[in-house]
Amino acid sequence: MALKPNEQDLLDRVASGLGIGGTWEPSTSGATLDVHDPATGAVIKSIADATVEDAVRALDAAVDAQAEWAATSSRERSNILRRAFDLLMERKEEFALLMSMEMGKPIAEARGEVVYGGEFLRWFSEEAVRVPGDYRQNPEGTGTMIVSQMPVGPCYFITPWNFPLAMATRKIAPALAAGCTVVIKPAALTPLTTIFFAQLLEEAGLPAGVVNVVATSKSSAQSSALLSDPRLRKLSFTGSTPVGVKLLQAAAQNVLRTSMELGGNAPFIVFEDADLDKAVEGAMLAKFRNIGQACTAANRIIVHESVADEFARRVGEKVAAMTIGRGADEGNDIGALVEEKAVTNTARLVADAVETGAKIVTGGEAVDGPGHFFQPTVIDHISPQAAIMREEIFGPVLGIIRFSTEEEAVEIANNTEYGLVSYVFTENIGRGHRMIEKLETGMMGLNTGLVSNAAAPFGGVKQSGIGREGGFEGIHEFLSSKYTLLPRS
Repeated sequence: MALKPNEQDLLDRVASGLGIGGTWEPSTSGATLDVHDPATGAVIKSIADATVEDAVRALDAAVDAQAEWAATSSRERSNILRRAFDLLMERKEEFALLMSMEMGKPIAEARGEVVYGGEFLRWFSEEAVRVPGDYRQNPEGTGTMIVSQMPVGPCYFITPWNFPLAMATRKIAPALAAGCTVVIKPAALTPLTTIFFAQLLEEAGLPAGVVNVVATSKSSAQSSALLSDPRLRKLSFTGSTPVGVKLLQAAAQNVLRTSMELGGNAPFIVFEDADLDKAVEGAMLAKFRNIGQACTAANRIIVHESVADEFARRVGEKVAAMTIGRGADEGNDIGALVEEKAVTNTARLVADAVETGAKIVTGGEAVDGPGHFFQPTVIDHISPQAAIMREEIFGPVLGIIRFSTEEEAVEIANNTEYGLVSYVFTENIGRGHRMIEKLETGMMGLNTGLVSNAAAPFGGVKQSGIGREGGFEGIHEFLSSKYTLLPRS
């Protein structure tokens, strides 16, 4: 399918080179990587494929810019972030369309991501001028203790393909606010939005070399080179737990500061006293947002046996009515999965669930034709032995498992090595408070299916990661406390 004129014009304005030290240039090898529209499989743009040498040059640029950027007043850093926010809001439609074309998500959801991603720019533009310090007498009365906050230094960011804008702004905004420079490696599947955002930062007045973009098909080699470089001081990664573990091991060699937002296996608990209208709407949000391709997606829908039949019926009706089609076209509820491998994996998990006793309420199959589509699916009576209970689905599949007691629900919810987010639906405020205390997750939605907010600390426990992004906590991931003693004369 041919691109529309406005789509081609937008793609033509996205830089095709590597962003190093304020210029956009080809790879030293001359190699390129192709970006595809997952709804059609067609190549929509070819961009430079960075070599290890290119990545090191990007770090050179970040190191060269670090001292001057750290010395830039917090007000000026704040102003640049605020200008970037304003520009992003002006170009909301362009960024939404670009995300839909390269990642596949429905255009309405892409617009929502622009608003969400933009909030990190606005939030950290405000936090930049509010970094706290401390000045007090020591307990012995022999001197004054001063605690100041210093930027960590050059950072390396590795972002995933599923939220191309928000993952970039969530990492870049606090780093810039704190006075750190950046090398960012966007996912090879969806690099265009990050490149376009870096171009916007330049327009907002960001000095050359403060943010450098190196897309590559050789992620492992590039990351190994940068993590072994003693000039790098911080790593932030969003992605799978197995990859995160390897990166942590590599980062340990130079004792790097790390922030890791890793895998999820979110429980979504519906108690017998839940408002089912709220629970159904919450499940639709928590499961089918981004076509189910989110670490925060509800992975295990744990429903009390007394309301499970009705819940399954209502959800099934809503899911059966969802429209499937190219995300960049208005009106579609479910876009394409990012690549064919995602379709294959989703089909595998559905087949395994059925083999272990589950029943398909609606959907359950890949969609024939061009692109990487899978029907939005509801499966009931999931067995505890099903692979879907242990693995992230990352697809539009809602699987229901039933429980009879509160204790059983908590046991099912916590029976995973992951602990990113949980969702609980109950009208009993006491039970809600118990769930806050008992569920082993870094975040929880109580009677809501959407928890992410730039003003809140995003992150998990157990093998879902370390560190927090967003909130008051977010900027401190990029700051180091320095204590100075002034002896009393």
